[in-house]
Amino acid sequence: MKLREANEFVVNFHRHNKPVQGAMFAVGVSDGQCLVGVAIAGRPVARALDDGHTLEVTRCCVIENAATGACSFLYAALWRAGRALGYQKMITYTLQTESGASLRGAGWKIVAHLPANLDKGWRARPGREWQTVTGQAKLRWLATT
Repeated sequence: MKLREANEFVVNFHRHNKPVQGAMFAVGVSDGQCLVGVAIAGRPVARALDDGHTLEVTRCCVIENAATGACSFLYAALWRAGRALGYQKMITYTLQTESGASLRGAGWKIVAHLPANLDKGWRARPGREWQTVTGQAKLRWLATT
């Protein structure tokens, strides 16, 4: 699907994140009549993880009444597409307060517990805007070949 369409869905339905600035590709899931979820993959945000072999899921968003397993379906679809493009790893992050059930359902593993980042100095880079989720503790998840 087009990034513009996926970002529009994120604007309308994501509970705490804003649309992404750029991406490699996006996928969606339908209930047969309308779009009920999207996921977006791009280069890793953290420069140290941007090794040319890794993709990052930067957004995954489904509507409240989407079918059970919709998020797992999206994560698995992104990872299949990433592997088909030659990527060896895919990462994503969840807040430590989120269950991660959809990632476990798609076969992903927790690889890091990250503390809250309260340093707002990184905002000096153009195009960066502080979001409340930035200052919360997170889990890094990994899918590998």
